[in-house]
Amino acid sequence: MQAKLVTLFLSLLLASSLPVRAASDVAVEVKNESEPVLCAEKDNVTIKALSPEVRRFQIEAAHPAYIAGLVKDNWEADWTACDMTGDPVFKAPVPPRRVTFYESIEYWLVGYTFPTFWRPADTVFKVGDRVEKGLHLVQLWKLGKDKSYEVLVVYPQDGYWRARPMPPGHLGFSSYGSSFLFGPIEQDGARPVVNIREIEFDPATLSFKMAFKDGSNGTLKLDSVDENRMVLDALLDKPVTGGKAFVALRSMYVTEFNNDVARIAVREPGAKGWREEPLMPFAGAKATDVWMGRTTHSRHNTSSPDMVFRNFSKDPNPPAKK
Repeated sequence: MQAKLVTLFLSLLLASSLPVRAASDVAVEVKNESEPVLCAEKDNVTIKALSPEVRRFQIEAAHPAYIAGLVKDNWEADWTACDMTGDPVFKAPVPPRRVTFYESIEYWLVGYTFPTFWRPADTVFKVGDRVEKGLHLVQLWKLGKDKSYEVLVVYPQDGYWRARPMPPGHLGFSSYGSSFLFGPIEQDGARPVVNIREIEFDPATLSFKMAFKDGSNGTLKLDSVDENRMVLDALLDKPVTGGKAFVALRSMYVTEFNNDVARIAVREPGAKGWREEPLMPFAGAKATDVWMGRTTHSRHNTSSPDMVFRNFSKDPNPPAKK
C-alpha cells in the first residue's frame, strides 16, 4: 500500500509541471557511488547523472510526502561516530566577514567568509560591479508571508548547492538536507567537486552564471519557489563529456531512521511505471527522471526536501510556457 502511495505521489509531483515544461528527450545514465558510513555528518551518498548530449534540465526540491503531518522537526547535527581530524584545512585569505551583494523587497543575496575551509578559496563571485574573492558561502533569501527565508545556498569553492522550498505554514521552518553538484564533476580526493572559476549573479533574472575552470559555462536560474517546491532551470553551454557527470546528488545515509535520503525512483524509457527501491543497493539505470528522497520520518533533518532531476534535453532553448 505504501509503495502504491509513493508511486502516486511521484507521478503527481512530476505531472504537476508538465503543462508548461517539455518532457525529457534524453535518457541519462544514473550511477550510484554511495558507500556505507557510521557518521551522520559525512556525505556518503553520491548519485550521478551522465550524458554526452544534455544541455538543459531541471532540478527540483520538494517537501517530503509526509510534510503535512510533521509536528516536530529535527535539524541538530549528529556527530556520533564521526572523526573529521583527517580533513584538509585551509586558512581563509581574509578575516571572517559578511557581505550583502544585493537587496530588493523580495530577495537578497549575502556572502560569508569562514576562518577555514577544506579547499583553497580562489573562486570569484560577482554581482554587477561588486567583485569578491574567497567567499565560502553565498545565501539567497526570499521574503515570505511573514518574514524572509533562506532558500538557496552555494559553496563557491567546491560547487556544492543546497535548495529548499519555502517552509509550510504549520512548521514555520524547514531543514536543508541533500546537496547537489552542477557542472563538470571532478574528484578531489574522496569528494566529488565542481571547480568554478567565477560565479555571477543576475538579479533581474535570478540567475547564477558560472564559468568553470575547464573553460565551459553553465547557468542556474530560479524558475519558481513556493511552499511546495523549488524549481531550478539548469543550462550548460556544451554537454559534459569524457565520462564525467553533469549533475549529482550528495547526501547521507546511516540507517533507515537516520538519513537525509533513503529511497530512489527512476522513470526508465518505455517503462509503464516508476521503478522504486532503497537507495543504498541501487545498481543504476537509464532514466528520464530521477527522484531521491524519503517516505518515512528520519531523526536527521526530518523536513528536508526530496530532490528530483528531470526534463533532460539536448536542446538549450527552453520550451515556451503556455
